[in-house]
Amino acid sequence: MFRTLTLAATAIALLSSAANAEEIKLKLWTLADRNGPARITNIEDAAAILNSQYKAAGIDKTIVIEANNSGQKGWDDYALDTLKAFAVNQGPDIYLLPHEWIGQFATDGYAKALDEEIAAKPWVYGDVLPVLWNSVKGTDGKVYAIPQDAEIRMFFYNKDMLRKIGKDEAFIDAIPARVETGEFTLDDFTALSKEVVEKGAAQYGMLHRPNVGIDYLMVFASNGVKFTDEKTGKLLFPKKEMEAALSWYERNAKEGVTPVDNTAMSWEAIQTAFKQEKAFVFHQGVWAVAWQVGDKLGATWPTDGKGYFNKIGWIPAPAAEKGGKPANLSHPIAYAINPKGTNAAIAADLVALASLPYFNTKHAVSSYHTAISNAQTAMPDYKANWALEAASPMMVHAKFVPNHTKFGSYNKVLFSGLQAVETGRMSAAEAVEFIADELEVQFGSEVEIRDALSN
Repeated sequence: MFRTLTLAATAIALLSSAANAEEIKLKLWTLADRNGPARITNIEDAAAILNSQYKAAGIDKTIVIEANNSGQKGWDDYALDTLKAFAVNQGPDIYLLPHEWIGQFATDGYAKALDEEIAAKPWVYGDVLPVLWNSVKGTDGKVYAIPQDAEIRMFFYNKDMLRKIGKDEAFIDAIPARVETGEFTLDDFTALSKEVVEKGAAQYGMLHRPNVGIDYLMVFASNGVKFTDEKTGKLLFPKKEMEAALSWYERNAKEGVTPVDNTAMSWEAIQTAFKQEKAFVFHQGVWAVAWQVGDKLGATWPTDGKGYFNKIGWIPAPAAEKGGKPANLSHPIAYAINPKGTNAAIAADLVALASLPYFNTKHAVSSYHTAISNAQTAMPDYKANWALEAASPMMVHAKFVPNHTKFGSYNKVLFSGLQAVETGRMSAAEAVEFIADELEVQFGSEVEIRDALSN
């Protein structure tokens, strides 16, 4: 009798559902990026899965994704637009953010805390690289977004140049392992680069980006710099550690390892110098492999992994001192969910599905981003991309820029100090005082100026 009533109730519920068909519209926002279409299509594919499940269960609901590709010029401008939309209750249900904005959206109540969601779905989140969760936490320690991708920065160096100056294969092959153990330091890297230049194998020892970014920050991390106070969430400027990092750049310029006009060079000039083998070291990220291989920029390099790695080596930023730890940087883009959305639970289910290895790998291989989970590294398409497969293990040393919306402005001041040091306009010590003064003027009590981290 009970079962008969239950079946009857189920039938009535399904008939009622059919009579009241529901269309669930979810807004999805991201920055327009022709290299990252899967940021939208993965959510759309996840919606198709849920729609098929609804249909199989006799539930007359359909999820419709209303995607918006922002035409803003960069992630920061897009994030500000999104923040303004939330302020007038017009925010999307699902949105992507560069991880450093997560803290602001969480503080303002625009990002849903996801710790319970993550714990309830070990079938997807239990395999996410633990280090990535550090990038999407608010000041309260809770997780407010799901990493949608990762990336890794490195020093690229030319092994053929080492052979030209007489280094044997044992020496060349041992460099990454020596970096890992802290035996090969930043100063050792400088000395090796100087030797390559002095013996005529290269015109430039090391080249780095010419403008503000985060590549060079892994050198600061290697020197022990921390950019925020974990307890207060405030920006932090530790003078001792900052001077140590800037001194390395100062020595490189004075010793002819890095050209004093590096920051005045164009991106094309820098990339071409490395590709045409005029520079021993280039400092950027794994996506740079895309222009390094083949016959781009007027030179031909191997397109297969074996040939490429016979020619080019990768290392994170070596330790600043013997026995120290190397450092690396990653800059994830992450999915956040509107906690006040009428369908926040469905939005969370879509993000979970889109984070599965199959879907995330589609994004990774098409955009040169590293895996967010261990399982992805075994996916055939991921393994077929030898550059990503080789980059994934480097995530072990990954650190992240602060989840602080004003870090971009902070970094601009820091870069101006680095530029002054390389051009010889300031010593490292002078640059530290200059940066500290500028930060105090711009941020006031929002930044803590310390003589050292221990203070």
